[in-house]
Amino acid sequence: MIAYTDIIIAGGGFAGLACAKALAEAGIGVTVLERKKAPGIGMHTTGIIVGECAEEFALPPHLTRRVTDVRLYAPNLNYVELQSPDYFFLTTDTPGLMRHLSDEAVKAGAAIMYDTPYASAVQEGEAISVNGKFSCRFLIGADGPRSKVADDFRLGQNTEFLLGAEAEYEGLQLPDPKAFYCFLDQRLAHGYLGWVIPGVGVTQVGLASRMPKKPDIDAFVSRVGGVFDFSQAKVAARRGGLIPVGGLVKPFARDNVILLGDAAGIVSPLTAGGIHTALHYGKMLGEALAAHIRHSAPHPALLLERAYPRFYFKQCLRKSYESLAPDWLLNIILTHPLFTALAGNVFFRRKRLR
Repeated sequence: MIAYTDIIIAGGGFAGLACAKALAEAGIGVTVLERKKAPGIGMHTTGIIVGECAEEFALPPHLTRRVTDVRLYAPNLNYVELQSPDYFFLTTDTPGLMRHLSDEAVKAGAAIMYDTPYASAVQEGEAISVNGKFSCRFLIGADGPRSKVADDFRLGQNTEFLLGAEAEYEGLQLPDPKAFYCFLDQRLAHGYLGWVIPGVGVTQVGLASRMPKKPDIDAFVSRVGGVFDFSQAKVAARRGGLIPVGGLVKPFARDNVILLGDAAGIVSPLTAGGIHTALHYGKMLGEALAAHIRHSAPHPALLLERAYPRFYFKQCLRKSYESLAPDWLLNIILTHPLFTALAGNVFFRRKRLR
């Protein structure tokens, strides 16, 4: 027997859960298909959240840790201190946060089917058949940077990626427990950076590189061994994954199929931040879908066409950094006032979602 629901969301990450909660709160039937066996397992994200996201969404305080300063290192390990009186980052207990978001969506009335991966879908008249078991009016592809939904419906695909790797350490003491330590090194973290940041009960140590280069977290730990004492530290967990940095995919929608989150490429090409955009536009899409279904408002893809970020300026900065900032130059310019001003702007300027 085919089960019908108004909306099916492929993927129960940040974007999918935010969309599901907004739909359920508006009384729209929504089912989330998630391949993982339970919320919060097998996480790939660092879980670092910008201040604007914390202000927009109420996050449980016990699942977050506030970080206020940035210490930016050149490849030769000289550094500058960057501070802003009114800006902060949050690190998170990411598995715990995903369980919280899942619980919130379920309490609102969403159905979440874990251990149920999206396999395929076809248009059948005005309905969409999903996995041969479900039927829906709208299908939302929130299924990650290499979206199967996008492939099935000939939508845009991400083609440019960072590959990130991170380890969580227990027992690693930091000189400043409120600082976000960032390391520029085009050899170890080509096109991006390495980081050490205090997390919730752990210290997060990671780096990302522009593919096809791969991050070597052990080499990075060895490189920063003179800055931090790893002798008593133990690895509690490891994770890694793809981060799309090519900007918004085109097209991101066709008929009643819409891409969301990493699948849509709405991740900052410069900072690689995608949690805020996932939550913000997930909520926006859920509300727009509800208005369309309940009140015949315009098709939600029309709203997203105007709202989704293009990241043109950030794309230019990323390409400039990749091609015009070798390590020897970074060593020279790190302490130059113009460079430190630019770096401070990147870290602390309030992030517009465009």
